[in-house]
Amino acid sequence: MVKGLRKTSKNPPILSHEFIIQNHADIVSCVAMVFVVGIMIKATAPFASIFVALQHNTTYPETVEDVLLYAPGIKDWAAIFFYSLIAVVVHAIFQEYLLDKISKKLHLSKSKLAVFNNSGQLVVFYLLSVIWGLDIIMRERYLPEISRLWSEYPAPMIFFTKLYFIVQLSYSLHELPELYFQRVKKEEYLGKALSSLAGLVLISIPYFMSFNRLLVCLLVLHHTSELIFHISQLVQTVDKDEKLTKASTLVSTALRFTARLGSIIISVFTLWYGLALSEQKELNIQEGYYNVAPVRLSILGGILLLQLYLIFNLISDEISRSKENSAYIPAPKSKSKKEKSKKSK
Repeated sequence: MVKGLRKTSKNPPILSHEFIIQNHADIVSCVAMVFVVGIMIKATAPFASIFVALQHNTTYPETVEDVLLYAPGIKDWAAIFFYSLIAVVVHAIFQEYLLDKISKKLHLSKSKLAVFNNSGQLVVFYLLSVIWGLDIIMRERYLPEISRLWSEYPAPMIFFTKLYFIVQLSYSLHELPELYFQRVKKEEYLGKALSSLAGLVLISIPYFMSFNRLLVCLLVLHHTSELIFHISQLVQTVDKDEKLTKASTLVSTALRFTARLGSIIISVFTLWYGLALSEQKELNIQEGYYNVAPVRLSILGGILLLQLYLIFNLISDEISRSKENSAYIPAPKSKSKKEKSKKSK
């Protein structure tokens, strides 16, 4: 009876905050299954397919060899919502079956455990995003033929390119409920929520304005620098002797600075020079044509301000880190009494 009492006391009441946090993966997976089952039913298939399948296709292939092309549209938000549910479930599975088991063996402190869990999740996401983005760049030949970044505007997207952007937006959207599921502190909640919303907005604006080719290159550069940064964060949590910490931090800082400069160069070259060659005077929202001077220059100005802001943060972080390191320089050891007596003799 004592064991039974202890068991029931640990179970939180249904629909309480603790119950939702402990079982959020199961709850969200059940919600996602509603849309999947809806596809199998004839009456609800047209509605459920908006959430699961990609919409706004511009071509209707008649044979298997024909390529299906897509354009951005308002129905993409339904797919973004559905795949954000999938991201929540994958996040919970990866946390429970991999990160939690590794962290138990490492015996980390609370502060280091939070860094380990956050960076561990982001390393996997950024690694997959970089590989996926590089595959799109090489498949679409953006790297050898840089003129393809602005040619054929507004260029349609193949299936894997559109799915790439849907996944990027879904991951940024899933970070908002994750703040609640991961029990983020109140003082940190607003800052992390704003950064997630900023990522959602900064990706959605060029995507829905059909600047997707430039967006792929910018995301690959940003994700590569963030991947190395979070790898260095993991190294700092594991490296007790701090043998690899300085080297990983130096590589991460150099790569993040290079990514910021590379993003500025590509953006200026594409938005200032390339797209100006095929610019039209009138804006056509129905056809997804936004290549007019006010819109193009506004996006370029936003990208430049964002990159300068990130560079400023990077420099300020390095200055504060150097001050902390100089503050912890050990003082020279005082000479012992025996050495002083020997010298006096």
